[in-house]
Amino acid sequence: MTGEVLWRPRPDAVETTNIGAFGRFLSERAGVGLDAYRDLWRCSVERPGLFWGAVWEHFGLGGPVPEERVLASASMPGAVWFPDERLNYAQAVLAAPGMDAADVAVKGYSDTRGPVEWTLAELRSAVARLRGGLLAAGVGSGDRVAAWMPNVPETYALMLAAASIGAVFTSCAPEFGARAVVDRLRQVEPAVLFVTDGYRYGAKTIRRDREIAQVVAELDPATVVTFPYLDEGFAVGERWEDFGRDGELAFAPVPFAHPLYILYSSGTTGLPKAIVHGHGGIALEHAKMLGLHHDLGPGDRFFWYSTTGWMMWNYLASAPLVGAALVTFDGAPDPVGLWRLAEESGATYFGTSAPFLMACRDRGVVPKDVADLSRLRGVGSTGAPLPPAGFDYVHESVSATAQLQSLSGGTDLCTGFIGGAPTVPVWRGELSCRCLGADVQSFDPNGRDGIGREGELVIAAPMPSMPVGLWGDDDGKRYRDTYFDKYPGIWRHGDWITITDRGSAVISGRSDATLNRGGVRMGTAEFYTVVEAVPGVADSLVVHLDDEDRLIVFVEPAGKFDAALEAAVRAAIRAELSPRHLPDAVVAVPKIPRTVTGKKVEVPVKRILQGVPVDQAVARGSLADPGALEAFRPKG
Repeated sequence: MTGEVLWRPRPDAVETTNIGAFGRFLSERAGVGLDAYRDLWRCSVERPGLFWGAVWEHFGLGGPVPEERVLASASMPGAVWFPDERLNYAQAVLAAPGMDAADVAVKGYSDTRGPVEWTLAELRSAVARLRGGLLAAGVGSGDRVAAWMPNVPETYALMLAAASIGAVFTSCAPEFGARAVVDRLRQVEPAVLFVTDGYRYGAKTIRRDREIAQVVAELDPATVVTFPYLDEGFAVGERWEDFGRDGELAFAPVPFAHPLYILYSSGTTGLPKAIVHGHGGIALEHAKMLGLHHDLGPGDRFFWYSTTGWMMWNYLASAPLVGAALVTFDGAPDPVGLWRLAEESGATYFGTSAPFLMACRDRGVVPKDVADLSRLRGVGSTGAPLPPAGFDYVHESVSATAQLQSLSGGTDLCTGFIGGAPTVPVWRGELSCRCLGADVQSFDPNGRDGIGREGELVIAAPMPSMPVGLWGDDDGKRYRDTYFDKYPGIWRHGDWITITDRGSAVISGRSDATLNRGGVRMGTAEFYTVVEAVPGVADSLVVHLDDEDRLIVFVEPAGKFDAALEAAVRAAIRAELSPRHLPDAVVAVPKIPRTVTGKKVEVPVKRILQGVPVDQAVARGSLADPGALEAFRPKG
């Protein structure tokens, strides 16, 4: 934590940003001045009923609600939000405040086909037609609608159509293998399954004929619909163009906690958790994040590179809640092409993953030289901690004026709860602030909060987008065991965090993958920051085998791995981390294994090295490249 400021808010930020306007709105109700972010955050966690009621009103989700009826019960788990209110997420999205019917609402790009552009009127029409098809197929409130489809406008419209009925949407990305799809969707028993015949990833064409046959045979849904993406002649069940029906655009008002969609945990060490999110919690949380933290509104275009298998797709999908258009892309994350797409689409906010930004840096790409990024006001990074060198890269090579927001959160809450705000500086290597309404704390082993030292990341008060529950977990035991096992009544997220005295934070890795040598504990993210800054290292993974007190650093070399590169890695660790954490071995591997959403699989690799069979240690279908595990399999 250097304290070096890379970006400062404009002097008039409080007067010109959405969060400034909201602060004035809330100040009138609270009876205190809330111009300073620290004061606004403190009010948001100390008076959650007042704060979330103001968000509800400010973004037009409903009328005034008494403070005591906003959060009727603050127990965790089991918090009760807005018990007297009804709403529909799709209705809130398609209201698109400040956007005219003729304005562009969605711009879709793809490696598989040409660009697609829909106005708000065209999006509403597509949703109405798909809604008619779902109703004709017998889909009703609470039924599951599953899509094994790409990140294209049609998938977006399908999600909104399902939501409009009160049906529950769930999706898997096309690159998920058949086993990964079945493991997820069999848990929720979809009434209708939408499939895609294949896709292109860069120059590579991938067909899905055999996988579709396997998935359909195992799930046996009542209705199957094919979205022809590669081959107009291919179809299993009904064809996409024949599925829709003419009908009105209508919305079923549902309770705040009514299930909206189901997301899935990575599933690296077992069956993926089916995480249920509700209409009200998602609408409220995303309006707050997109409108206040990202400062999006009418005229903005929001682009976050994602697939339909990552929660950032659901996050992106909420852009019209605050009047912003969204930009979708289905294809390979080309280090030059994505920046040019940001220019072509007119994106004002560009979001991606930390590994993508570091890959661009390692390849010497200077985005501001290959694309006109003058419209960008914000750059978002998530998926993994962004190291200080990544902050430097964005500031120097992307934009010195766009605010970088390193965002940390997760699928479990379908949001980020530590990030940035337009009225808060960006400090090199740090997440700028705890997000509004997120009572994030750093707990020691005795459950005491602390500033300036590393501790367990917890959320000490309810947030509206905490899951409604886990699908099939009727008694709530798995939900409680997952998030509330260590500190009763407190959400434990599973990361190490340090909160600074200025309110910023550093995430230092997963608490279940901690490195502890000679009593000196260190998070894996700290290791990666140092090792991946060594020239010649493309990626890395570190494992501590506790029983043997053996620490191994695996590196994916950018070129040749030799004694000089190994020495450079060791020297960097000694100088910048700790002599106690010098590795017992530095091992080159062809590829560092990651999940399909880009997370390193530290714990499964550790289990494999301890002798657990590969198929017991990890679900191969959760991995982007299952073959990457072979280098970790014990020899002999």
